[in-house]
Amino acid sequence: MYSYSQLLMRNVILGMFFNILIIVMVSYFFATSLSSKQSMMQSSISAIIDTSDKSNQLEQVKLLVNLADFQLFSLQQQNKEIINYKAVNTNILVPYISPPIVVFTHSSNTTVSYQINSNDAATLILKIMLVSILASLIIIVIACTLSVKHTKKVVFVVNNKIKQGIAQVISMNKLEAGDEIIDMPELTHGLKKVEALLSAHVNDASALEKQAYVEPLTKLENRNRFIQFFANDENQVEFGVLAITRCSELQTINQIHGYSEGDNYICKVADIIKSVTATYRGANVYRLNSSDFATLLPNVTLKEAENAANEISSKFNAYQQSSDLDSVGYTGLVYFEKDKPLGELLALADTGISIAQTQQLNSWFSQSDSDILHSSSASYGNQNWRQEIDSVLENQRVKLLVQPIKPNSRNNKVYGEILARFLNSSDEMLPTASFIAMAEKLDKMMAVDKMIIEKVISEIKTKNLHDQFFGINISSRSIHDEHFLIWLERRLLKEATIAAKLIFEITEYGLQQNIKTSKRFIDMIHRVGSRITVERFGVGLTSFKFFRDLKPDFIKMDSTYTRDIDDDKNNQYFIRLMVDLAHRLSITVLAESVESQEEKFTLEKLFIDGCQGFYLGKPEAI
Repeated sequence: MYSYSQLLMRNVILGMFFNILIIVMVSYFFATSLSSKQSMMQSSISAIIDTSDKSNQLEQVKLLVNLADFQLFSLQQQNKEIINYKAVNTNILVPYISPPIVVFTHSSNTTVSYQINSNDAATLILKIMLVSILASLIIIVIACTLSVKHTKKVVFVVNNKIKQGIAQVISMNKLEAGDEIIDMPELTHGLKKVEALLSAHVNDASALEKQAYVEPLTKLENRNRFIQFFANDENQVEFGVLAITRCSELQTINQIHGYSEGDNYICKVADIIKSVTATYRGANVYRLNSSDFATLLPNVTLKEAENAANEISSKFNAYQQSSDLDSVGYTGLVYFEKDKPLGELLALADTGISIAQTQQLNSWFSQSDSDILHSSSASYGNQNWRQEIDSVLENQRVKLLVQPIKPNSRNNKVYGEILARFLNSSDEMLPTASFIAMAEKLDKMMAVDKMIIEKVISEIKTKNLHDQFFGINISSRSIHDEHFLIWLERRLLKEATIAAKLIFEITEYGLQQNIKTSKRFIDMIHRVGSRITVERFGVGLTSFKFFRDLKPDFIKMDSTYTRDIDDDKNNQYFIRLMVDLAHRLSITVLAESVESQEEKFTLEKLFIDGCQGFYLGKPEAI
């Protein structure tokens, strides 16, 4: 957009060119007319000078001077000045439009210089020039003013159009034909381009926001949006209830049924929570992490939220029975008011989950005592778990399942992996992942490992399973404990026949924590006739020199390498390389989480010795 001064300067320059053009044209017109008169006068003067009647020549010249209107007239004969006439008032333009003319005759040696009077013409030219300049100045000022007004109007219209377009893009409404507010096709076309550009930017921003705030599997808002809710100072929610629901079986389902089933499980839990909370105004569900959902019930009392928790628990029970799961999820409730610290709310809800897990299947617990975080009752949830774990250990309430590992050829000798399930006093299944995590936290893991080993030995004896091989998972804490090693060696030496049927599974990460004690443990296992499997292999990228020194009997590839192996050329190359190196060291290579015929077929082509997964065999009672 031009400013007023820029428009004025532009129009002044254009006016100057216009005036110069007019002056040149008028001057040329008058000069042509005067030139014609001077030519005629030159002919008359030449005729008088060239006449043979010399006595009458001077009189004729004087008569011509009197009759004609000269600005300048001079007559010289034989270098003697006869007549010299010059007008007093001469216009400055006269020399330009009618310059003096000199006539010379050799026969009479006469020179005549004359200039026709063009003062009137020059004055008229000056008047025309002044009028033109004044008219141009007036037109320039008017044009500038009108241009500025028009430009402002156009800018105003364009601004409104752009604002309207932005509002329509943001509200996702299309521009209607009747919305045209200015009849300028080029401008309308340009504005449509701007609208398309804005729409593209809005779509890009929406996509980025979706990536930043929406969890892709469940399409729920994620932890970032959840935190943003509590950080927003303009939040109108004065009070409400926060519920954290923990999916207790995710880890187990991923290991046994595969990650695809784990995703289905998570989506089903999300659908249940959403269906129950949909009746509460302003309720929102977030996925905080892989296994936790947060539900916000704004302006709802704790009693009302407990009704929702009961309904969720009931639907969890129905889903558990239809899907043959040990449990589905546990919920911790906490009442909040505005400006309540989020960290404190999450801690209270987490404590509620810990307590709920020690009660009945898929239950919930309402945590209303905020002093629990600042008093001796801070370990209330942990204390419940401690009592529950002690009760399980004391009463040996553990149920053993076995999932087979299928050999890929008759020459491969493999085994079935033992999966432990823990029961509460009502013989209901406790969440396995939570039980193991709390046992680790409360320093009960070695006692749990001992209980499982004793149970396996007892089952083999009782059911006469001496012709089968069984894999037992051992925690990393146990294999690095000297007292546990002494106990295990004595126990296995006492049951030498059964010891030869046992394979102890240790994670690659667990071995790496202490190489010296790991080697001591493996050497002891080999001395008593048992064998070792390094599971979740490939995550830590341990060198094969390390395995050559430790000499494990099996390695079980981590599920991240076997999942969708039929479509992943990089993982195929990696596994083929690992199999080749392992076989050179006489190590048997197994694959876990094999969930399709295509995966199994691909792994067989890569010379994997055995495969394990829900597709190949479900866990069954030992």
